[in-house]
Amino acid sequence: MSDILPFLKSIISVSGLSGYETPVATLIEQKWTPLVDELSRSRLGSIHGLKKGSVSGKSSRPSVLIATHMDAIGLMVTRVVDGFIYVTNIGGIDPRVLPGTPVTVHASKSGEELYGVVVMPPTNLLPEGEGTGAMPLKYLMIDTGLTASEVSKRVSIGDVVAFNTEATDIAGGCVSGHSIDNRASIAALTICLEELQSKSHLWDVWAVTSTQEETSLGGAQTSAYQIRPTIAIAVDVTFGKGTGVQGWEGHELGKGPTLGIGPTIHPFLHKQFKEVAEKVEIPFAVEPMPSHSSTDGDALQLTAEGIPTMVVSIPMRYMHTPVEMISIKDIQRTGRLLAEFVASLEADFMTKIAWD
Repeated sequence: MSDILPFLKSIISVSGLSGYETPVATLIEQKWTPLVDELSRSRLGSIHGLKKGSVSGKSSRPSVLIATHMDAIGLMVTRVVDGFIYVTNIGGIDPRVLPGTPVTVHASKSGEELYGVVVMPPTNLLPEGEGTGAMPLKYLMIDTGLTASEVSKRVSIGDVVAFNTEATDIAGGCVSGHSIDNRASIAALTICLEELQSKSHLWDVWAVTSTQEETSLGGAQTSAYQIRPTIAIAVDVTFGKGTGVQGWEGHELGKGPTLGIGPTIHPFLHKQFKEVAEKVEIPFAVEPMPSHSSTDGDALQLTAEGIPTMVVSIPMRYMHTPVEMISIKDIQRTGRLLAEFVASLEADFMTKIAWD
């Protein structure tokens, strides 16, 4: 199995906020071009990579869509006051983690990437009651070190701001950085495509990196509607056990992916994934998803007349922070499991599938 770490570090070291995914999309296209037969982008900017299957004698082959979203959470400029940049959130951000965070301001007026840091005012200067506990986002600012006139020449309302923490190797075979949600899954899907270069598979495989998952699920929904796959798999991250996450909602890092179970997940696909994982001795955990899965799977399942959907997740600590942490071993196992599942799909698979 190839070393996926350099590619993962490259895609978690660039921007690509929800609705503004071009920087990371370019890197993914470069990596996937030799791994698929066709590559294109949807009208919403999602990447569609087709690796053709070998089923013959039919006008069209059955297909599996594997969706991994490439967008990330971040910030957007709302106003500039005396050279300090005020922001609001793109996607779900906990303001407790922001003070002191290095960021990149994508300055539209000048076309520059400005380095900055998130700062907060002295608590004694805030309105009464606002200086205790977590600082509300409305009071946080970005300081670029530039004068007020220099900032005004460069920055506009609506400019996006991305985390600028470095990808860092962590003991225990882990890596930390921003945007690992969900670029770790893109790395896993890349491993799947690499594995399929030497595996026979009957079904077409649509490798998709969707846009706008963090804000609307729009990329996955429109891609599924355009492609109309036979079945779909959403690959995302889930909560890893750690500080404050010790119950059934969290899963051990380094112990393999999780297989979702709940209303979003087709029970037959869940059963098939378990059988494949057990056959090839890939460890996994079953993840209860009693309501929505909070992944692209929710959009995939409800597209058109409905698409049988599975959700596979990679445990990760510190979700939606600038220092997310994940196990490389779990990424590798997830990629291999996806490839083994694709290779296991028989021509008559859909004659066996039933919701019961």
